[in-house]
Amino acid sequence: MKYKKASDILPDELLREVQRYIEGEALYIPKGKARKKWGENSGGRSFFIQRNEEIRNKFFHKVSLETLAEEYSLSYETIRKIVYK
Repeated sequence: MKYKKASDILPDELLREVQRYIEGEALYIPKGKARKKWGENSGGRSFFIQRNEEIRNKFFHKVSLETLAEEYSLSYETIRKIVYK
């Protein structure tokens, strides 16, 4: 992350107000936008939603939990949690 000099960006009045609280130290100012949920940028979230739906669908069509665990390389307990959620 590249630092920017506050005196180059902020108006003098605002800079003096900030200096009342913190002076001579680094200050992180987060983005104003709301954070995205995990996996929204990379597509991971949609991948797992689709995978879990496939698992539920196969279970509904009488595929056993053991078979699903082996097919998706997941533990029996993980498959059970997905199916019964």
